[in-house]
Amino acid sequence: MKHLELFAGIGGFRRAMDILTNDHIMEFHCIGYSEIDSKAEATYRSNYAIGKDEIVMGDIVNFTRIKKHIKSLPKFDLLTGGFPCQTFSMMGNQAGFEEDRGQMFFRIMDILAIKKPKYVLLENVKNLCNHDKGRTFIRIKNELESIGYRVYADVFNTVDFHLPQTRNRVLIFATKAKVPQSFQFSSKLIAEVFDKKYKETGLAYYETINDVLMQEVESKYFLSERIKPTLLADGSSNFKSRSDINKKIARPLTATMHKMHRACQDNYYSQDFIESHGKINPVDTMTKEELAKLPIRKLTPEEAFMLQGFPAEFAIKARANGVSDGALYKQAGNAVSVNTIYAVLYYLIMNKIIK
Repeated sequence: MKHLELFAGIGGFRRAMDILTNDHIMEFHCIGYSEIDSKAEATYRSNYAIGKDEIVMGDIVNFTRIKKHIKSLPKFDLLTGGFPCQTFSMMGNQAGFEEDRGQMFFRIMDILAIKKPKYVLLENVKNLCNHDKGRTFIRIKNELESIGYRVYADVFNTVDFHLPQTRNRVLIFATKAKVPQSFQFSSKLIAEVFDKKYKETGLAYYETINDVLMQEVESKYFLSERIKPTLLADGSSNFKSRSDINKKIARPLTATMHKMHRACQDNYYSQDFIESHGKINPVDTMTKEELAKLPIRKLTPEEAFMLQGFPAEFAIKARANGVSDGALYKQAGNAVSVNTIYAVLYYLIMNKIIK
């Protein structure tokens, strides 16, 4: 099956399809990709064998501005993309389609209207479903239906697919193929099918954060004595939070985690928790003041990549090609979770929806 990956980032869709191919479930071949961030593309190129005939689209706005560019794309069956989500996120100003990044969905529509692939799989933040009182999602659904697609969607949590991270994302599946009336695009059903299969796949999987955390890391990942009290604080008079460390299921990775927010937003771990594989958790017995005296560190880029289902080698190869830790954290926070995409595609293939 031929695949076009838009807003590729570090290639979460492609990674899932590579593993499906290696697992002999279905053979996928990427005919091209778009990515505007040069550092993300450096990571992408560091980890995938880019075919000589593959179309490197670059900035999708510039690419789709000229129709002959779209027409020149080779025929493909599946379009995927985690289109920019900041404009729909609860963390942003929720400007939606009114902001430039929110317009990226219509660049997808430009390609679909001309190339008419049989299948589409898109990813975005959970809040897309509720944005503008649900009108944004209805607009997306109507746009896809207007050019002949049947549209299905549900919210998927990464932790349900054996990666220890609470990360809710909406996945939108659209197809021009005939679909049985009994077909259900349900995250619950897809997780149940995946539970019976995941140990037989080439995927990485972990049950808690302790299966990801490395025992020894460079000193630069440990918090300074000055910053620990701030990161552990439960907020201020204007902002209250529960800033716990040592969460066995990680909080959602964010594109800005390299900026080190409070522990209510990011993931921090004490060394005794790491060395005991979670058996010792000082959070249960210590005050915040006492915790602040312990060696506490943030995730490494390798660990962040692993929480998204990528091998640590992805970050290592990228770093060897000049990609900074800050850029790697951003890439992990923006990525789609590989296991979730694998599970969805596997379910669609097994149900003969994709064939």
